[in-house]
This record gives sequence, structure tokens and C-alpha cells, in this order.
Amino acid sequence: MKVFVMLGSLSAFVGVALGAFGAHGLKAKVTPEMLTVWQTGVQYHLVHALGLVLIGILCQLMPETALLRNAGWMILAGTCLFSGSLYVMVLSDIRVLGMITPLGGIAFLVGWLMVAVASWQQAA
Repeated sequence: MKVFVMLGSLSAFVGVALGAFGAHGLKAKVTPEMLTVWQTGVQYHLVHALGLVLIGILCQLMPETALLRNAGWMILAGTCLFSGSLYVMVLSDIRVLGMITPLGGIAFLVGWLMVAVASWQQAA
């Protein structure tokens, strides 16, 4: 599905912009600890943006399966929940938002497992 290449590319664009914002705009405004939290959000954001592009390419190379499409949506949800919760936590200083972050991590894990299973099924 070309939608994942597009979403991944847009996500990468936003990730780079947020990385630059963190490095230049937040450096003097938040604690070093919170800047590290921001950088973690950006790191996972960018890695999973590339994952979305990969899923889009896999959808073109392999017969499209619901499992692969659902993996893309899980990776996108993971980015919103994991990285998004970290960004909002740093900007708002509401630490309880960190409780949402593991849900994004679970979505990442499920998404990557779906990619693996879809690939395994294709190879079988």
C-alpha cells in the first residue's frame, strides 16, 4: 500500500523537524533529563518512520495481506502513543503521561511481529 510509504515519509519529515526543535529550541528550556526523553521519542519516531516505508514497499513486493496492512497501522499507532506521549510529557511537564508510552511500545512490538508473521507466511 502506497499509503504507508507516504505516511512513513511524512512521519520522517516530522521526526526530523522535532529533532531539530529539540536540539535548538528546547535545549535551554528543559532539563537535560527531559531533553534525553525528547531525544528518545525522536529516535523511535524516526526508526519507525522508516519501518512504515519498509511496510509500504513490502506491500508492493508481496501479495498484500491484511496482516501486513495491520502491521503498518500498529507501527503508526505506536509512533503516536510512544513518541507522542514523550513529546507531550516534555512540553507539558506532566510526568503521568509516561504511563501511555509503554502502550506505544507494545504497538511497536505487535506491528513488527505481524511483519515477521506475514513474511513467514509468504515464504511458506
